[in-house]
Amino acid sequence: MPYQVPGSDLSHSPTPKPARLRPVLIALNKPFGVLCQFTDGEGRPTLADYVDVPGVYAAGRLDRDSEGLLLLTDDGPLIARLTDPRHETPKTYWAQVEGEIDAGALAQLERGVMLNDGPTRPARARRLPGEPEGLWPRDPPIRFRAAIPTCWIELELREGRNRQVRRMTAAVGFPTLRLVRAAIGPVRIDGLAPGQWREIDPGLFSAPDRKAGRGAAPSARRGRGRPPRA
Repeated sequence: MPYQVPGSDLSHSPTPKPARLRPVLIALNKPFGVLCQFTDGEGRPTLADYVDVPGVYAAGRLDRDSEGLLLLTDDGPLIARLTDPRHETPKTYWAQVEGEIDAGALAQLERGVMLNDGPTRPARARRLPGEPEGLWPRDPPIRFRAAIPTCWIELELREGRNRQVRRMTAAVGFPTLRLVRAAIGPVRIDGLAPGQWREIDPGLFSAPDRKAGRGAAPSARRGRGRPPRA
């Protein structure tokens, strides 16, 4: 409401407070061998080689030897919502395992397996008919041994322990050779080459029913990222 300046014929309206800027949420396809951080004292590849958006941090982690979807944001509460296991945000992984996995091992993965830090929660597990559609070649490729077959499985977890997928598949007798995160909740890796990112709508994670993990692929600003430093 305008107010009168004492001793003056002028009236002024209070300066409105600036509206809070919309949070930034980025979906990145993290390449193999890249650290899930922006700096490294040893000169290894980091997120800074691909994402030049200031003020964003990784919402969760992805091991250096794993690939695929990583979300980054400047919104602390959103990071907490995405990483706190109480919210049970589903995360989908493709794992290339050593050997021909059978129905019994898949059933064990679904029921939960005992790890050194306790039993895992029930998960969804299925064997894929072959390499996931649209998957890019890994650089460097996995070690190939002609005498030992491999196959691909898809796992959906609602928790996130250190190297959990690798430990789970090893526990049922099928070590993971290559690991790719394909989705986090409704956001999928579809259409992103290694090192590419796109901005997505943070509202995708605001409603409870989004936890079902429907495969939305929102269109938004998209970048190729900067080329890795020499």
